[in-house]
Amino acid sequence: MNIISQILIRFSSNLIGEDQYGNKYYSQKKTDKRYIVFNGKVEASKIPPMWHAWLHKITSKPPLKRKKLYEWQKEHLPNLTGTAFAVKPQGSLLDRGFRQKSTADYESWTPKK
Repeated sequence: MNIISQILIRFSSNLIGEDQYGNKYYSQKKTDKRYIVFNGKVEASKIPPMWHAWLHKITSKPPLKRKKLYEWQKEHLPNLTGTAFAVKPQGSLLDRGFRQKSTADYESWTPKK
């Protein structure tokens, strides 16, 4: 982010909080607009669900305390598609192995001559 953007943000907005990825969340002083300044690459899937709810005014209180609501909840992960950590199940086109023939495989129809 350039210096002019940093100055404008400092004078026109309040820093509300920061998530575990280093993204910073702001609210404008004169209006109720909320926005995010991403840490690194701009990727919408890097926004945790509770911060997403705050940004879109689903909740009015920002999630400043990070806690799991339920024991079965997992930590938020950004979209890993296209990265080395992407899931490549056996048989997918991205998996370098060969898939076993299935009984549900397509067989093309050819007309009788």
